[in-house]
Amino acid sequence: MIPYLDLKAQYRSIKDEIDAAVLRVLDSTQYVLGEEVAAFEREFAGYCRASEAVGVNSGTSALHLALLAAGVGPGDEVITVPFTFVATVSAICYTGATPVFVDIEPDYFTMDPSKLEAAITPKTKAIMPVHLYGQPADMDPIMEIARRRDVTVIEDAAQAHGSEYHGRRCGSIAGVAGFSFYPGKNLGAYGEGGAVTTTRAEVAARCRTLRNWGEEQRYEHRLKGFNYRMDGIQGAILRVKLRHLEAWTERRRQVAEWYGAALDPDTVRVPKARPGCRHVYHVYAVRTDDREQLRDVLGKRGIQTGVHYPIPVHLQPAHADLGYRAGDFPVAEQAAREVLSLPIFPEMTREQVQTVAAAVSGARV
Repeated sequence: MIPYLDLKAQYRSIKDEIDAAVLRVLDSTQYVLGEEVAAFEREFAGYCRASEAVGVNSGTSALHLALLAAGVGPGDEVITVPFTFVATVSAICYTGATPVFVDIEPDYFTMDPSKLEAAITPKTKAIMPVHLYGQPADMDPIMEIARRRDVTVIEDAAQAHGSEYHGRRCGSIAGVAGFSFYPGKNLGAYGEGGAVTTTRAEVAARCRTLRNWGEEQRYEHRLKGFNYRMDGIQGAILRVKLRHLEAWTERRRQVAEWYGAALDPDTVRVPKARPGCRHVYHVYAVRTDDREQLRDVLGKRGIQTGVHYPIPVHLQPAHADLGYRAGDFPVAEQAAREVLSLPIFPEMTREQVQTVAAAVSGARV
C-alpha cells in the first residue's frame, strides 16, 4: 500500500530528537505555554520572516484571533473564497462577521483578484486570501486593492509553511496571518496547534492576551478572552520539526517534479505553480473529469488518495444561511468536482511515484 501520508516514517526518522524534547517538557512540568512554546514562537517568527508569532491551540483559533485583533466583529463583512477548508469561514463566523465569497483562479485555486473589488462594500472590514495547497495567493493585486480601499488583509496560511510569493514568505506579506499545525500539515504537531504571525507588535500583544482568558496579569482579565493556549509538548515537538522543515519542503517539491514528469496528461491535469513563487505542495491535487472512477481504481491498487474539497463552503448545509446557490462561483464548483489529491510526503520514493503514475495511466478509459 502507498499511504496518502506517512507520519510513522517521519516520526521514525526523528524519533530520538522528538523523544528527548517531550521528556524535557515532562521534566520541566511546563505543560501549558512555557519556555518551549516561547522558544518555538521566536523560531517560527524568524522562519516566516515576521516580527512575532503567537502560539495557540489550533489554526482555527489563530484565524479567529487574527480577525479579532483587526477589529472584526458583528456587522462587518470579511471577503474570502468558497474553495477552502471550512475553518476559514468558521473563524469569520466566530467573530459575528459575515463571510462574503469571491471565486478562485482556475489555474492556482486561490482568490481571483479580478473579482475582489466588486465584492467590497462599506461593511467590508477584512480580506482573507487562502494560500491553498501550499500555493501562495496572488498577493500584490490583493494588497493594492486593500490599501486603496482601506481594508485589512489577513493571510490564511494554514497550508503554506515556507511558501513564498516573489521572494516574500507567506505569513509576513500582509502583516498578520494564521497557521495550522494539524498533524498532517507540512509542519505538524502531534495533536492540535496553530500560530498567529505578525509584523505588528500591537497585534501580537492583543493575540497573546486573548489566547489566555484576556489576562494581562494573573486573574486580572482586561478582555473577554479564550482558552486558546498552546501546550508545552506541542511547542517542543514543533521546535524539533521546524529544524527539518526546509529539507522536507525541498523533498516535497522534488516529489511534485517527479509526478509532473510521470503522470499521464491524457488522464489528469497536474497542478500549476504560480511563476516566481515557491509552492510547498501541502496537497498535490490533480484534476480529472471522472474523479470517482480514478479514485476507485487507485484504491483497489492500494494507493490512498484524498479530496480537498468535494463541496465548496457556499454549498455546505451548515452555511446555507449565507444565501448562496449552485452556480454562484463556477470555478470553485468545477474544482470541487474535479480535484483528487495524490499521495505526497517527504519520505516518498521515486519508485512510489512511478507506481502511482502507472496506476493513473492504467485508469484511462
